[in-house]
Amino acid sequence: MRAPAASHLANLDLNLLVSLRELLRERNVTRAAARVGITQPAASAALSRLRRHFDDELLTRHHGSYVLTPLAAQLAEQVEGVCAAAERLFSTGRRFDPATTRRGFTLLLADYTIAVLGTALSSALAARAPGVELRLRLVREAFTADIAETSRLIDGVIAPPSPRFDRPDLHSVELFRDRWVLLLDAGHPAADDELTPAVLATLPWVVPFAPDRGFSTAVPMTRELARLGIEPDTRVRVESYLGVPHLVAGTDRVALVQERLAREVAPRLGLVVREAPASERATAAAEIRERLWWHADLDGDPAHRWLRELLVELGAAA
Repeated sequence: MRAPAASHLANLDLNLLVSLRELLRERNVTRAAARVGITQPAASAALSRLRRHFDDELLTRHHGSYVLTPLAAQLAEQVEGVCAAAERLFSTGRRFDPATTRRGFTLLLADYTIAVLGTALSSALAARAPGVELRLRLVREAFTADIAETSRLIDGVIAPPSPRFDRPDLHSVELFRDRWVLLLDAGHPAADDELTPAVLATLPWVVPFAPDRGFSTAVPMTRELARLGIEPDTRVRVESYLGVPHLVAGTDRVALVQERLAREVAPRLGLVVREAPASERATAAAEIRERLWWHADLDGDPAHRWLRELLVELGAAA
């Protein structure tokens, strides 16, 4: 007879979760031991127990250092969310003091958002909550598709509204606004022309997070292209917003870019910033409204409330 799931969980040493997380992060037993606050032999013993449990080496020697096995690479992402969720569970209802906490926070966001808020957020945490460990995970479209499951394992997602967030168990607050602009190389033949949707449809494009086939409106930038009635001739795909200007510079390509990013990099890369055109479907470029999304289960967590208030404060000042 198969043992109930709760019984199986009760027989596990949940301290191994922390050891697993640090071993997979550090890929070094001595450093992992220091992170957990145990001796090196104790960390080695934990690794041996984990290897027996998973029936996998997890860490293997390669050219003098440890590398993750395929199973360990899969576990590395899962254990971060599980540890964060456990930490939130056991801290719920307790008084939160940012000056002394050792709490960790995990946010899922785009690299563009790091460019807007990263410096201010890192500085604020260093000054107000020096013991906090911040983990920023970069958006991957396939990963964020299952937002219901994702939101239970992390502290929040920073992203514009989209249908995937239309769920009663997700709450949100606005952080900052931006808008889409066009970016071209200063030497582009069309740099001084009127850039109508018809003209733009003939140009080669750099598109972030574009699917390998077809045209998806699941991505914020391609939703804006759809509003303008443009199906781009995509020549370069990149899983990054910050990489887009570098792939436009020195070419005949064009891209839609967030204005905050465009204004910052254009002078350095020899680019020109142009207004996005109007069309029958859109009188002007859509405003970008970046929001923090979190699972409703976190509403009563004082630590999470503090984080939300901090992000709203920093977003307002951005």
